[in-house]
Amino acid sequence: MAKKQLLIIAHVPSENTQSLLDSVVMGVKSILSDSVSVAVRTPFKTAENEILRSEGLILLTPENLGYMSGALKDFFDRIYYPCLDKTQGLPYALIIRAAHDGTGTQQAVESITGGLRWKLVQAPLICRGKWQPDFKEQCKEFGAAMAAGLDLGIF
Repeated sequence: MAKKQLLIIAHVPSENTQSLLDSVVMGVKSILSDSVSVAVRTPFKTAENEILRSEGLILLTPENLGYMSGALKDFFDRIYYPCLDKTQGLPYALIIRAAHDGTGTQQAVESITGGLRWKLVQAPLICRGKWQPDFKEQCKEFGAAMAAGLDLGIF
């Protein structure tokens, strides 16, 4: 049986966002699954063929001026039309590290993923305000939930 590919696309410009990504990966790997594999890519290095080979995505972005990072926007600009008719229904989840409220970032990502007709399979995780060590545990649980959903065929 072929493994289901979970692709994490993360823009991690700081030590804190890197620790969130590391926690997501730990969570994914905590699900002892023979059916799910994980790959991590930066938005700048993610190509359309990687999206086409994936059964699920986790997007991680910091909030920049009330919007997603420029790196994630670049990713969407490059893959939007090549993936438009080929990835409808693709399960995805979203993590935002927001110094403020994150709603502008969430709305922007959901507008683009809505156009792609991707399927949001968990409520977005928005790590709001001043840095809290608990953000890492939330990200670990978030990654585990996504991997478990793919493993069980829920999405």
